[in-house]
Amino acid sequence: MAPLGAGPERRAGPRCGSQIAVGKCGQAVPAVRSGSSTLGGGVTLPDHLREGLKILFVGLNPSQYSAEVGHYFANPRNRFWPAFNLSGLVTRKVTSEEDATLLDDGIGFTDVAKRPTPMGSGLRAADFRQWAPVLKDKIIRYSPKLVCFHGLMAYKAYLQHGEGVKEQAQLGLQQRTIGFSAVFVVPNPSPANAKYSLNDLAEWYGRLREFSQQ
Repeated sequence: MAPLGAGPERRAGPRCGSQIAVGKCGQAVPAVRSGSSTLGGGVTLPDHLREGLKILFVGLNPSQYSAEVGHYFANPRNRFWPAFNLSGLVTRKVTSEEDATLLDDGIGFTDVAKRPTPMGSGLRAADFRQWAPVLKDKIIRYSPKLVCFHGLMAYKAYLQHGEGVKEQAQLGLQQRTIGFSAVFVVPNPSPANAKYSLNDLAEWYGRLREFSQQ
């Protein structure tokens, strides 16, 4: 566990014979980039993953609208992209249709659970039991520098069902790491989260940017 304010010790990757190694040692981990993804006969969002990411954004689960159009945070009412563009995480303006292109900037996307629902309240405990361990495997496999959960609900769901622990958590940098990846939590940018304004969200993404540059 890394101390608060310090990133985890970085290593090249899992050692041969390590219990956390996924795939064959010595082989490059393939990027997961674009294209539709199916789930039990339905459609969900594809993961945008590759080795060497600076930031991996993790949402609670895809909205039905985003899953249908095939892009993260595609609902025009969601404030992720406006806040992202204000934060300076990249130097150009980006839209949801360009989410996969951010892999070239070292930024990826996935979710705690991959089953789409109209709202997060539509998820069941069984969804998290199924998908949180899968998320943990992805993080350990691709080893991003920083994992950013959107909302405490998403992070706590991962902790309970991916790590088997219930812990108090606050926004910002966490003491717990996942493999060699530091963990950061920002407010959920959903329009239902009225506690945080667009400027508040942009400020949190700005803090994320600053930490990712350390």
